[in-house]
Amino acid sequence: MSPFSRREFMALAGAVPLAATAVGQQRTVPVGLEMYSVRTDLTADLLGTTLAVCKMGYQAVEYYAPYLEWTPAMARAVRNVLDDNGVRCNSTHNNAPSFTPDGLKKAIELNQILGSRAIIMASAPRATGIADWKMLGDQLTVVAEALRPLGMWTGYHNHQVEWRLVEGQRPMDVLATSTPHDVILQFDVGTCVEVGADPVAWIKANPGRIRSVHCKDWGAGAGRGYAVAFGEGDAPWKAIFDAAESVGGVEYYLIEQENPTDQLSMVRRCLENYKKLR
Repeated sequence: MSPFSRREFMALAGAVPLAATAVGQQRTVPVGLEMYSVRTDLTADLLGTTLAVCKMGYQAVEYYAPYLEWTPAMARAVRNVLDDNGVRCNSTHNNAPSFTPDGLKKAIELNQILGSRAIIMASAPRATGIADWKMLGDQLTVVAEALRPLGMWTGYHNHQVEWRLVEGQRPMDVLATSTPHDVILQFDVGTCVEVGADPVAWIKANPGRIRSVHCKDWGAGAGRGYAVAFGEGDAPWKAIFDAAESVGGVEYYLIEQENPTDQLSMVRRCLENYKKLR
């Protein structure tokens, strides 16, 4: 995970103009879908699956890493489906190629077409010691500086490893303190709950930075884990929503599920459960 020079990124930022304004706080927080939840169907039929998700009643979507392989024409076709159904793409979920100089340039172009203003880093698989996590914070800071003039942001999406102590510190705390306030701490709830961390305490400790939440559930016990639908696991969702909306600065929720079978039916069920809770 090599850091990039500040000069490279600032030059890249100046090369891609965009007239944009900051995303405002929503009075009613929209609920969207992390499209990894329907990955099998999406791979087979990008536009048809996008339309099916829109018709279910989801208000936003987040496309995951393979979107970087799209052509601009494909991105425009996706945007047309979203616009026709009043659905937004607020962010994308990105792997390492999106954070190389050439990859970021393409990610910016595709995100602009989609209407997305947030290029979120999905994980840091090669970070081990605390020095690595601090270096990652520096990298995110440089990316944030490149995107800020465009009215865009970067952010980081946690998994389990960020909650476990490394050299006496939690990597998530290191990332939070080593990045500026506009680097989004995209909160994956299920992975936090699985390792026994307190999701509500994390939100309250980082006011204004939990601008998007992956509403992925997790349940203890045989046959549960991430196979459970949203709202059917162990996460304290009402307390999480209260904290996210009163302190965290949440702008949209993204339901995510990892059950590999009958994914479209599962995300419909997740949305129904969400509406019951809300």
